[in-house]
Amino acid sequence: MSQRILFVLTSHDRKGAADDAGAAPGGFYLSEVAHPHRVLADAGYGVDFVSPRGGKTHVDGLDLDDPINAAFWHDADLRSAAGNTLAPAQVEPDDYAAIFYAGGHAAMWDFPDSAELAAIATRIYDRGGVVAAVCHGPAGLVNIRLSDGRHLVAGKDVAAFTNDEERAVGLYGTVPFLLADALQARGARHISAPDFQPQVVVSERLVTGQNPASARGVAEAMLPLLTTASGERS
Repeated sequence: MSQRILFVLTSHDRKGAADDAGAAPGGFYLSEVAHPHRVLADAGYGVDFVSPRGGKTHVDGLDLDDPINAAFWHDADLRSAAGNTLAPAQVEPDDYAAIFYAGGHAAMWDFPDSAELAAIATRIYDRGGVVAAVCHGPAGLVNIRLSDGRHLVAGKDVAAFTNDEERAVGLYGTVPFLLADALQARGARHISAPDFQPQVVVSERLVTGQNPASARGVAEAMLPLLTTASGERS
């Protein structure tokens, strides 16, 4: 199996609809990319970046006091790759062992309706690969169906940003839907931890995390699944 992993970043640039000029700026949440990237790169995996529209992305959570965030942000090659993403049409799913949906509130507006990304994830999972997501990244899982027509999350345990966390950050009434509720409507069992505490859930080859504090743990939980999948296909 491939030693490459596909990171999905939002193309959206605000915490609101595209025509909402008063919405707060948004984008992919830096720690939800930098921390998993460090774990997976240290384990020998290469990473490519894709977004629903391809090309330019925007960053949220630009905390450069975090040394892992700072190392990612100040690496010219990584910053360029994350800021100038592949388009879905440029991606060959069979090149990847896993797909990882990074969060940031902005993902709620463009991840769910990207049929091209959903098809890539379906192909990776059906071939024995891993699908992972953290915080608002699971918005990308809501409309993924496997080749047998079932929703990917149906019957699986998942973690994602909770309704209470949305209330706590003041965006309960802003997001286009409540992520935990949408996942449960697709047949998932949403398993939450207290607000903003790490929570990582593994269900078959699906790995999900609740919030930014869970980002590193999601990548760490992916590693044994990737090793197993590689061994089964060798």
